[in-house]
Amino acid sequence: MSDSFDQISQQLKRRHRKSARLKWLSMGALGLAGLFLLWFFTDMLIKGLPAFQQAYVETEISYSEEASTDARQALDSDLIPIVSRTEIRSIPRLLRNEPDLIGSSETLWLLANSQVDQYLKGQRNKLSDEEIATVDRLVESGQVTQKFNSTFFTQGDSKTAESAGILSAVVGTIMTMIVTLAIAFPIGVMTAIYLEEFAPDNRFTQLIEININNLAAIPSILFGLLGLAIFINFFGVPRSSPLVGGMTLALMTLPVIIISTRTALRSVPESIRHAAFGLGCSRWQVVKDHVLPLAMPGIMTGSIIGLAQAMGETAPLIIVGMVAFIPDVGASFTEAATVMPAQVFTWASEPEKAFVEKTAGGILLLLTILISLNASAVILRKKFERRW
Repeated sequence: MSDSFDQISQQLKRRHRKSARLKWLSMGALGLAGLFLLWFFTDMLIKGLPAFQQAYVETEISYSEEASTDARQALDSDLIPIVSRTEIRSIPRLLRNEPDLIGSSETLWLLANSQVDQYLKGQRNKLSDEEIATVDRLVESGQVTQKFNSTFFTQGDSKTAESAGILSAVVGTIMTMIVTLAIAFPIGVMTAIYLEEFAPDNRFTQLIEININNLAAIPSILFGLLGLAIFINFFGVPRSSPLVGGMTLALMTLPVIIISTRTALRSVPESIRHAAFGLGCSRWQVVKDHVLPLAMPGIMTGSIIGLAQAMGETAPLIIVGMVAFIPDVGASFTEAATVMPAQVFTWASEPEKAFVEKTAGGILLLLTILISLNASAVILRKKFERRW
C-alpha cells in the first residue's frame, strides 16, 4: 500500500513539474510576443513620427512678368536650391490664373526640399557645403523651421518626397470600403440567414458550408486573380478603380461575414424562436422580428472585423491595378485610385531616403484606423452583448 502511495505521489510530482514548465513556457512565449510587438511599435514611432514634421522656408516672392515664364526669377537665388520644386513650379501657373498679381510681392512659408528636411532631422542628405551653410544661416535667422506637415494629410502622391501626401489613398480606401460594405454585408447576412434558419440539412447545403469555410482560409491573392479574370477581363469593370477593388475585397470578406453572422444567429436561444412560433408567427417573422435584432450586435462586430481585415489587404488590390500613381483625389468610383496599403507599398519601393519616414507615417495612420475599427467592434460587442 505504501509503495502504491509513493508511486502515485511521484506521478503527481512529475505532472506538477510538467504543468509548471508548460506554464512558464507559455508565459515566456507571451512575453516574447509582447516584446516583439513593443519593438515593432517603437520602431514605427521612431521612423514615422518625423513624417508629421516638415521643413518650411520663409520666402519673399516677387511676381513679375519674367516669373510667369521662369519661376526662378521670383525667388532669391540662394533660396532656389533649398525650396521644393513643386512650390517653384506652381508660381507660373498661379500668375496665369491670377494675372493681377504681376508687379506685387508677398512673403510666404514654402516647403523646403526633402534634403533640407532630412538635414534638419539629422538624417543623411545630399546638400552641398554651401547649401548647408545657407540652411544654418536661415535657421539662425528664423527663416527655416519645422512645422506640422499638413501636406501629408491634404495632398495626394508626388514624385517629390516633401510634397507626397496620403489624401488620395485615404479617399480611395473609403470609396473601396463603401463598395465592399454595400456588396458583402447584405449578401453575407442574407446567405447566413438562409443557411442557418431556412435551408434544409442536406448534402447540397453541407457542400456550400464546406466551401464557405474553405474560402475563408485561402490566400487573399487568389481573390485578386479572380477579380482580374471576372470583373476586369469578363465584365469590363475599369481597372484600378474603387469599384473593382471593392468588388474584389467583397469576395474576400463574404466568408468572414457569413461565418460571423451564423455564429451570432446560433447564439440566440431556441426558446426565443419557440415562443414566437407559439404566438403564431411565421418563420420569416420569427427571424425578422426576434432572432435578427438579438443577433445584430454580433453581426455588426463580425462585419467590422471583416472590413478591417479587407482594409489592410494589399495583394488582391495589386492584382487589379490599385497601385497606380494617383496625385489627385478621385471623383468617382470608376476612376483610377489607390488605397493606403498600396500607397505604403509604393513609398517603400522608392529609393529616396525621405520616403522611409513617409512609409512609416502611412503605416502608423493605417494601424491607427485598424486598431480603432477593432476597438469599435469590441465596444459594440461589450455594450450590446446579451447573456442568456
